Amino acid sequence: MTRSAEKSARPGGSGSWLRDHSELGVSVLLFLIGVLVLTDALTMDVDIAQRGPVGPTTVPIVVGIGLLLIAVLLAVDVMRGGRGEAEGGEDIDLSEPSDWRTVLLLAGVFLGFAVLIGPLGFPISGMLLFWGAAFALGSRHYHRDPLIAAVLSLATYYVFNNLLGVPLPGGPLMGVL
Repeated sequence: MTRSAEKSARPGGSGSWLRDHSELGVSVLLFLIGVLVLTDALTMDVDIAQRGPVGPTTVPIVVGIGLLLIAVLLAVDVMRGGRGEAEGGEDIDLSEPSDWRTVLLLAGVFLGFAVLIGPLGFPISGMLLFWGAAFALGSRHYHRDPLIAAVLSLATYYVFNNLLGVPLPGGPLMGVL
């Protein structure tokens, strides 16, 4: 047995078959999305008066077929030994484990924003979102960060609500803003 075959034969080893063919997961995901898109397009209820030479199902069918084709081609490439290239342009060490603390903090901040936007409105919950994201990503300027977050939140609220006409909930500050 060759050295690479020994590595792949070891269960749970660094060279396990699943790890060596992890791109198959992307292929399966693309295939499932393609099936979903095609199913949705083919079951779409279209009024005969709305149909022309190109109906509303044409683009979803083309996209769904494209997704299925790409999924199959990717699976064939992976099975023939093709591998995705590691990120070379990033300034990170790919051998280091993920920073789950940061990921969980960011997930908590986004979840908190989703819960608080209704009762507190966008300006306050947006400020908490921006400040929480800065904190989760490592900023420890306790006097400066909340001020920057407040300015960002108010500017975002003003641009969307007043300039773009996209109404955002104002919360308790509705009368003031």
